Parts: sequence; C-alpha cells; structure tokens
Amino acid sequence: MIIYKRCTEVDVDTIFRGFQIGFSDYIIKTEMPKDFFVKRFFGPEGNSYEHSIIALDGDEPVGLNLGGIKTYEGIKTLRCGALCIHPDYRGTEVGKKLFHLHKEIALNNGCKQMFLEVIVGNDRAINFYKSKGYEKVYDIFYYSHDNPLELEAFIPDTVSIREIDINTLRTLSHQITDIHINWQNDFDYIEKLEEQVHYGVFKSDKLMGGLSIHTRGKISFIWISPELRHQDIGKSLISYAVRELNIGKLMISFSNNANLLGFVKRLSFTKDLISQYEMYHTL
Repeated sequence: MIIYKRCTEVDVDTIFRGFQIGFSDYIIKTEMPKDFFVKRFFGPEGNSYEHSIIALDGDEPVGLNLGGIKTYEGIKTLRCGALCIHPDYRGTEVGKKLFHLHKEIALNNGCKQMFLEVIVGNDRAINFYKSKGYEKVYDIFYYSHDNPLELEAFIPDTVSIREIDINTLRTLSHQITDIHINWQNDFDYIEKLEEQVHYGVFKSDKLMGGLSIHTRGKISFIWISPELRHQDIGKSLISYAVRELNIGKLMISFSNNANLLGFVKRLSFTKDLISQYEMYHTL
C-alpha cells in the first residue's frame, strides 16, 4: 500500500533516496552528494519540507514532489521544484496522487497559480502536466561563451562600474518593466547563492544597470537602462567581471526576451542543446 507524507515527516536520507531513484534515468544527469542536494533544493530553489510530498511503499520512497511557495511576479505561487517517480511505479496512480496533494497545498495556502519548469523533449512529463491544466507560457534558453576574454570593451567616461551588494542590485526592480525574469534568475534565488558577485553601472551616482554572476561564470542577471543600451555598456560590464573574477567560460539562461537574445548573439554566445518550458496552472 502506497502512503503519502509531507517531507517534514520523514528524514533527509529518505527524501534523497527518492530523488536519486526518481531521476536515475533522467535526460540530464542529476548525480550529486546528499549535502549538495539539500543545500540547493531546500535553499535557492525555494522548496520547503512542509510543502513537499513523498510517496512510500513500506519504507521505500517511490515518488517525490518538492514544492515551494512565494510571491512571484506579484502572485502567490506554488512552484514544483522537482517531481520524480520510481521507474517501476510510473504509469500508476502515484504521479496523479502527488499532483493532487501538490494542488491541495496550493489551494490551502491561498496560491493563485502553480508553476514549474520542464526540459524540452521530456514529452511524457509535458503531456502529464498539460493533462493537469498546465500551459506553456515561456521558453528558457541556455547560451555559453568559451572565450570571454575576447569580449573586451571600453567603459564610456560617462559611466562607472563597481561591485555592489544584493540589496543595491534589488533596487533595479523598480526600473525593470520590460522583461520577465524566470524563477532561477530572480533576486530571491540569487540572494541565496554562494560565490555570487554583483556589479552596478552608475551614471552620476545613479544605478542604471547591474550584473549578477557566479565566480565560475554563470550569469544570473544582467540589465541596462534603455537609455544606456547599444553603447557596449553591457559588454563592458561582462568584460569587467570576467577580468575581476578570472572567468574562463560564461553561461547564461533566460526566458523569452528579444533584447537579451540579440545581445548574447552579438557577443558570439552559442546556443546550448538544452532548453526548457515554463508552464503555469491558474487556480
């Protein structure tokens, strides 16, 4: 008999075993140590034990649905941070029951929407989510640059670049009205990342743009005020960070954004094979 419990009712080892077996044959390898799993999925990813469900057959985990609630783009949202089923239990009622309990959590907590990301090509999962009322709203694209030192650019005399803290970077949110920022690149997410460095673009001491980048080269956020665009300032900002942090490769992901897409193409970033859909279910 399958029983379902909140993740507050089981130990971390059981949750991790459920994650490992559920993703053992996933499109992308998800091998990681337990400490990293806990730190990442119950840290920046925003999942909580209270809002996560595990399915057990006896003592063995056979399904897991990680969930986290926050106000996202002004709407109280329950995100599915991971849904995985033991290979031997796929096609049974486990997935449906986990989704039902996940939706119940959303309704009981006054959420107005549910949200998730899914790998393009994972048709079984995509069709399952569609059957449960999810719709694709955004694409997430991944790009990389293997020789960022070639991006050298000169900073105009009218602006300056300097390192800032996350709270200063957050103040840009009042100016940003032209882009959708996906969950894994928003300020709540990057605030919890270690080895993340933030830079600001200033004109007459007014913050006019910013960059948040990991010391290993993953760009989480870049934005320049429209009045300063097309002046190589974004390129200068990245170039400055590359040299400050001695970065050998750059990676960036973003949702549908024509300006950002054109920007990375002009800088000769190359598109990676992986892409995702952002899917929403309105409650």
